[in-house]
This record gives sequence, structure tokens and C-alpha cells, in this order.
Amino acid sequence: MLIPRPPRPALRPFVTRLWAADERTGQAPVSSAQEHVLPTGAMHLVFRLSDQPLRLFDDAEDRHGRSMGRAVVGGARSNFYRRDISTPTCSVGAQLRPGAAELLFGATAYELSQRHTGLGDLWGRFANIAHEQLLEAGDPEQRLAILESLLASRLPVVRGLHPAVAHAIEKFDASASVDAVVRRSGYSHRHFIALFRRAVGLSPKLYCRVLRFQRALGRVALDRTASWAAIALEAGYSDQAHFHRDFVEFAGVTPTAYRRIAPASPSHVPLPGAGRLFS
Repeated sequence: MLIPRPPRPALRPFVTRLWAADERTGQAPVSSAQEHVLPTGAMHLVFRLSDQPLRLFDDAEDRHGRSMGRAVVGGARSNFYRRDISTPTCSVGAQLRPGAAELLFGATAYELSQRHTGLGDLWGRFANIAHEQLLEAGDPEQRLAILESLLASRLPVVRGLHPAVAHAIEKFDASASVDAVVRRSGYSHRHFIALFRRAVGLSPKLYCRVLRFQRALGRVALDRTASWAAIALEAGYSDQAHFHRDFVEFAGVTPTAYRRIAPASPSHVPLPGAGRLFS
């Protein structure tokens, strides 16, 4: 059961959406022990409220993995990561907007990018207090309300996202080129990249590559019979070979394997058998 919810108005400049999930009831048996979580270009905050902490694996040969704890910040990424899904979990979390990292965590999005960070390293003792409050909630709606209040309490009197970054994100969503946006910004290329990475966590070009990849995933979800050439063209790739290279880099599986697996959630790819993934 997944309950997504938009944040209340005061949080909307910083939070894209809130969600609560509980896989412990009404679930079919898990057919895979691991999955690839694909990059979205966004940062996430997650509290695990079940016994199983978030466990990540380096690769298919890693049998033990490493525990990341039960309160974790997932920075913006440009590559998939491999996580344990062998045990049903209960979680609550938030997808954050560019610019939220420094206000909520006291670290730039770039410092937190490409990795997971234990919330205790950022919030100290308050991370445990927050986790305990969420554990005491009786239902998903209460958990979402508590999470909203926790996030609001961490926000100081805030300044808005830098106008050049806000404008760039809007234009990149509309598939504008990085060079054109940088020219319009009035900043040097180096200064603009520094501003963007500080707020978003990824460089502008890497962020746009992830957006293009996500557009392709959305097209696959809409029409599972569409040709790969058509999907590549519509998503903005120069050719099918370019699309294939990006897909394998970001997803860890080929487009054909992805379609065969047919994940229920586009960015969460269960791994039925490592030996078949690249065929």
C-alpha cells in the first residue's frame, strides 16, 4: 500500500511530495531479493518504520551488503543503486526540491549527491526523536502529518531558490539545451554550474541526461509495444545506440531486459536473476 500526498502549501517550495508505504499486509510473496533503484535527479528523505533497515549492495557478487540505518537521506544520483527487498517494509518519506538540502540538512545538495547519508549525521539526536515520533503514529495519515511537522520545524526563515537555478530547472523540464540556458543566465559557465550543483546535487548536463532517461521510462510505461527507436527519438536521444548506452548506465539493465521485467514502479527494477539481465 502506497499513499502519496502533496505537501501543505508552506512546504511546497521545498518538498515535491510526501508518501507513506506499508508492504507488510496484503502483499504477494516477494519473488526477488534485490532491485535496482533508478536515478530520478531528485533527493529523498526516508524513515524505515519496520525492523529491516535500508541495506545496499555494491554489485551482484556482494552477498552481505551494508546497512544504512532506518533514517536516510538519498542524494540526487546519476546511477542506479542496488537494495534489499527480501523483507516487506513500512516507510514514510519525502521527495525534496532543489535548494532544500541546505535548509533542512545544513549541507549542499552536491555534498549529499551520489550517495546515502544517515540522517543522524545531519540532524544528530533529533533524527532519533523524529524516528520515535513516527513509530508511535497509528496509521499512514498520522505519519504523513508528523513528517510534515518535522520538516516544517527544521526550516529557518527561508530564502527562495536562486532565480538562475529556478529558471534553469523550468527550461530543462521543457528540454532546453544547457548552453542556451547558461547564456541566458548572465553568469559564466563555471559560476552557473557551481550554483546549480549546490542546489540540485548534479551538474546541469548530468541532470538533463537523467531527465531525458526518465522521459524514456515514462514513454515505456505508457506503451509497452512502442519500438525502442521511437522511444529514443521522442525522449530526445540522437540515435538508438546513444539511448541504449544511457539506459544501461542509469538502469543497470538493457532496455529489452527492463521491458521483460515490466516493473510495477518505473524506477524500481526487481532482479529476478543476474545472469539474464544483460541478454
